[in-house]
Amino acid sequence: MSLFKILLFGAAVVTSFACSVLLFRGYRRRRIRLLMWSALCFAGLTINNVVLFLDLVIFPDIDLRPLRLISALGGMLFLLYAFIGDTDEMGDPL
Repeated sequence: MSLFKILLFGAAVVTSFACSVLLFRGYRRRRIRLLMWSALCFAGLTINNVVLFLDLVIFPDIDLRPLRLISALGGMLFLLYAFIGDTDEMGDPL
C-alpha cells in the first residue's frame, strides 16, 4: 500500500472526526437539534472511515464491507431522521 493512500485514508478519518467534534460543540452552545443529528451522522461516517482504513490497509484479506456499510447507513439514518422526523423545532412551514 502506498504512503499516499495511507495519508488519504488518515485525512478522511481526521476530517470527519473534526466535523463531528465541531458540530457537537455547536450543539452544546446553541441547543439546535439539527446540529446534534448532523454530529451523530458524522460520528457514523468517522466510524465508516476508520473501518475503511482497517479494511483496506490493516486487514486486506478480511472483507469488512458489511461493517462499513452498516456504519455509513447508521450515520445517514440519523440525518434522515433529523430532516423527516424531528420537526418540533422548525415549526409550521406555512
